[in-house]
Amino acid sequence: MKSLATFSAFFGKTFAIWVILFAVLGFFFPDTFKLVAPWIVALLGIIMFGMGLTISVDDFRELARRPYEVAIGVVAHFAIMPALALLLTKIIPMPPEVAAGVILVGCCPGGTSSNVMTYLARGDVALSVACTSVTTLAAPIVTPFLVWMFASQYLPVDAWAMFVSILEVIILPLALGFLAQKLIPGLVRAAIPVLPLVSVVGIILIVAAVVGASKGAIAQSGLLIFAVVMLHNGLGYLLGYFGAKALGLNFYKRKALAIEVGMQNSGLGAALATAYFSPLAAVPSAIFSVWHNISGALLANWFAGKEDADADAATNRVVIPH
Repeated sequence: MKSLATFSAFFGKTFAIWVILFAVLGFFFPDTFKLVAPWIVALLGIIMFGMGLTISVDDFRELARRPYEVAIGVVAHFAIMPALALLLTKIIPMPPEVAAGVILVGCCPGGTSSNVMTYLARGDVALSVACTSVTTLAAPIVTPFLVWMFASQYLPVDAWAMFVSILEVIILPLALGFLAQKLIPGLVRAAIPVLPLVSVVGIILIVAAVVGASKGAIAQSGLLIFAVVMLHNGLGYLLGYFGAKALGLNFYKRKALAIEVGMQNSGLGAALATAYFSPLAAVPSAIFSVWHNISGALLANWFAGKEDADADAATNRVVIPH
């Protein structure tokens, strides 16, 4: 079991490399990875069940302890990324399916990768985890509404069906994982070390399946989509950081919110786009999944070397994420 945990930790630390590798494999061996496409929703459910195994009541105590800061993160996430997505679709000409996909990934909740990147950046991890948890729980209502409001100009949006899907693939697995903590705590503690491996395998298979199903579209429009994703992600970091600064948050919290705003649950975006739009609409989410893990690691490394003379390290210590 110890060797499996070590193996899992290695995969977690090299996550970005595996995502890139399997995106390339999906492009060159599309027929192989197309077979995974029907299992995208199930894979995402497994990933979210793993997240549920690690969520604790303490994560939500942060909401009660500092509601102002968590509210800033949640509102910024659901305001900045959808608005940026809409702006990019207006400025840069792109097919309707791609535009809908860009907006969809912009309307998704935060991803757990942001918690890891915040830890690596020496930021306020507790704040990051609280924001990710709240945006995830809010997603069944907020994500379909925002997608319907912004993307229906490009493709028909069934907001109710999307709401039900998010309940099924996000909230239900989360609840089951949280319940398992209470009913079988010993087994859960034994399983936690291998969760990074499960998450990595799930995400890389989702990315490879989406890339394989959209090889032709990627060959034709891949550079355009990649440029849009880079702008979307990068501007999210910038606006998250400077928005937090404008509202008086210190450097440790600004690092957390910059990463929290800029990184998305792109696996959910890929699953929803595949189910309700088209394989092409899922490509922005797949590329986002590749790129935000690279950019997040680079930003975290840069942030880690920066210090704020005005920050009180004693009251804003970095904690290891769940």
